[in-house]
Amino acid sequence: MPGAGASAHNGEMSLLSALLAEVRDCHHCEDSLPLAPRPVLVAQPEARLLIIGQAPGLKVHNSGIPWNDPSGDRLRSWLGIDRPQFYSDPRIAIVPMGFCYPGKGKSGDLPPRPECAPRWHERVLSFLPLVELVLLIGQYAQRYYLSPPALSLTERVRDYDGQGRYFPLPHPSPRNQIWLKKNPWFEAQTLPLLRRRVAPLLESL
Repeated sequence: MPGAGASAHNGEMSLLSALLAEVRDCHHCEDSLPLAPRPVLVAQPEARLLIIGQAPGLKVHNSGIPWNDPSGDRLRSWLGIDRPQFYSDPRIAIVPMGFCYPGKGKSGDLPPRPECAPRWHERVLSFLPLVELVLLIGQYAQRYYLSPPALSLTERVRDYDGQGRYFPLPHPSPRNQIWLKKNPWFEAQTLPLLRRRVAPLLESL
């Protein structure tokens, strides 16, 4: 039947849209947040690249647009993707470890709320069957999805061989400038590998 595929796709879109609406209405951690909950994530069934970062910063919380800050500018540079494609391409999903702004700590934002990923990730990711590459940005995503947990972020990123579903990365925050300077191999070796993995996923349809 010519319309069977489209009908199935529309059904998946409807179910995912309902789930995302449920996520965006979540108040589970409300008493632990400094501001009103505003979950920020992006997901469509066509997604082939999944970005799992930490949690929205204050600028992202205020705009409701993921990675809408200097960290996002650097991330897009790492990926070789411009801003219009990053925000319009349905093949890019953004599902952080924490969906809401967690507040400020002594040195940057607080960690993502621990309740968020166990509560929502499996359900959201079940609607993304085409994902081929998952970027695990920062230690919280890597500890949740990778083992053994004893490895440091630097070890995970340095030792990644370019194979497999999960690609560990440092956080692109300006606060990580010292780490980037101390580890020049990241720009010389890891970023070209990252772009080679990402480009085929987002080639023109």
